Amino acid sequence: FIVIALLQILSGNITFDTIQFADQKQEFNKRPSKIGRRSLSRSISQSSTDSYSSAASYTDSSDDETSPRDKQQKNSKGNGDFCIKNIKQADFGRREIEIAEQEMPALMALRKRAQGEKPLAGAKVVGCTHITAQTAVLMETLSALGAQCRWAACNIYSTQNEVAAALAEGGFSVFAWKGESEDDFWWCIDRCVNVEGWQPNMILDDGGDLTHWIYKKYPNMFKKIKGIVEESVTGVHRLYQLSKAGKLCVPAMNVNDSVTKQKFDNLYCCRESILDGLKRTTDVMFGGKQVVVCGYGEVGKGCCAALKAMGSIVYVTEIDPICALQACMDGFRLVKLNEVMRQVDIVITCTGNKNVVVRENLDRMKNGCIVCNMGHSNTEIDVASLRTPELTWERVRSQVDHVIWPDGKRIVLLAEGRLLNLSCSTVPTFVLSITATTQALALIELYNAPEGRYKQDVYLLPKKMDEYVASLHLPTFDAHLTELTDEQAKYLGLNKNGPFKPNYYRYENL
Repeated sequence: FIVIALLQILSGNITFDTIQFADQKQEFNKRPSKIGRRSLSRSISQSSTDSYSSAASYTDSSDDETSPRDKQQKNSKGNGDFCIKNIKQADFGRREIEIAEQEMPALMALRKRAQGEKPLAGAKVVGCTHITAQTAVLMETLSALGAQCRWAACNIYSTQNEVAAALAEGGFSVFAWKGESEDDFWWCIDRCVNVEGWQPNMILDDGGDLTHWIYKKYPNMFKKIKGIVEESVTGVHRLYQLSKAGKLCVPAMNVNDSVTKQKFDNLYCCRESILDGLKRTTDVMFGGKQVVVCGYGEVGKGCCAALKAMGSIVYVTEIDPICALQACMDGFRLVKLNEVMRQVDIVITCTGNKNVVVRENLDRMKNGCIVCNMGHSNTEIDVASLRTPELTWERVRSQVDHVIWPDGKRIVLLAEGRLLNLSCSTVPTFVLSITATTQALALIELYNAPEGRYKQDVYLLPKKMDEYVASLHLPTFDAHLTELTDEQAKYLGLNKNGPFKPNYYRYENL
């Protein structure tokens, strides 16, 4: 039914309102040494910003300093095909997942409708995303749609251990825990992919690391893979590089540049989570603080709007003259980084680039300057340049380090330059519902597409599907769409059922 419905929507034969989901309105309303691992575990266990709040579960998890790779764990059914921090946290994780479900209306609607339909039957999805309660709702929805899933984390700090435990208890093969080393990170990805008797035919990636690993280690797997769904700027950039070089051997769906991802996740999500991440880690007051935001894309726009509303003095750096002009028209002063480096209190990167903030910039910063990254990758801040003998690192709390210069000056580095919001706080569930629904529909589309529809290239989600995702979330607000009359539709040259905007249309920000 889901596949047929999507095809009918794309063809314009039915409207969004034609499809009703049960209870939609009611419910919606290098591996470290043992000493290194102990040190990391201790620093995490002493944090007051862990991803769950129960003192009981907190103590149970933090007292065990053994690496998950050195443990033999099984769930209540005797299954041990997973590697997580502590399976005993499953009950806490299940409660978090249940909370997330209430704020993810479209995914829950798809899941309910799929009780008798399995549009992903036979799909073997290997995923590499942030493992949070919201991701768990997506994974369980994919399972309800008929897919088998194996999952790893795309960030070494963003995994919610109790959610990973709940997924493992539910039978999912999950390989992730908060505070992985770089070696652990790649080991977990390999455990997802390299398993006897199971081979993926779909990839859901966030950042491109999973896709990169399969290309590097198991290129023959692409003979059976039907497609890739990628949601981040970094990952999409890597896919376009592969396509340009003629090395992309399967179709890929660029979810990041879908309207619902760009305008809701990137903008509205970051507008709220930037403040949350900074408050939880530093307890900083924003009023009167001077902040420089590197990059004025959707993420940068969200960060700037939030900080301006809190009374901060915000500067922007940009390479794109169009984005730069937008920043100026929005009331922000456009500068080069070195012009304000000595005076700003907070530096935030969100460009998707590398070496945006380098050692020269870090040396010029004032004492106490807070440095963080809101881009996906950890390449924007040159953290490696700070690991030198003359500088002292001092752990303050989980994901918060003082880097101290010989003269006593110190900067406050958050999450070691990795993604701030998912490493140090949380993100709004409702916004992630929009992104997750887009990912699910992209998987359904690629998996069920007839041979020849998609070639070995990178594609955008059809505008009709973008509108469909948006429509599924409107009942939450008790919102009512106006319908075009036949005369109006003819005058505008539109199908009454959409799409309502051409592909080149750029939705403006508020």
